[in-house]
Amino acid sequence: QVQLAESGGGLVQPGGSLRLSCAASGNILSINVMGWYRQAPGKQRELVADITTGGSANYADSVKGRFTISRDNAKNTVYLQMNSLKPEDTAVYYCNYWATYYIRGRFDAWGQGLQVTVSS
Repeated sequence: QVQLAESGGGLVQPGGSLRLSCAASGNILSINVMGWYRQAPGKQRELVADITTGGSANYADSVKGRFTISRDNAKNTVYLQMNSLKPEDTAVYYCNYWATYYIRGRFDAWGQGLQVTVSS
């Protein structure tokens, strides 16, 4: 099993910044992908950004240039620095970990979610 512990989030004014953190524990593989998804009310969950253990990052077009994802492999922790936040960034943000395990195949773990509200 893999457990994800998220921190950060909250209320911020438009143009402000927030930093999300997510620490993974348990049966972590040395090769994995960690990232952040978000879900706004009435919308489907969407990928915000993810990053491999090798440091290759992928971003949604809507956050490119504003958000930066990074990770500390020694701590099994992923970070999402969110700058120039907009009201449309308001959503519940979920941390995700996935890896391909021998025999079992792909396994996904999810955090419980963090509320991010961008409002004046």
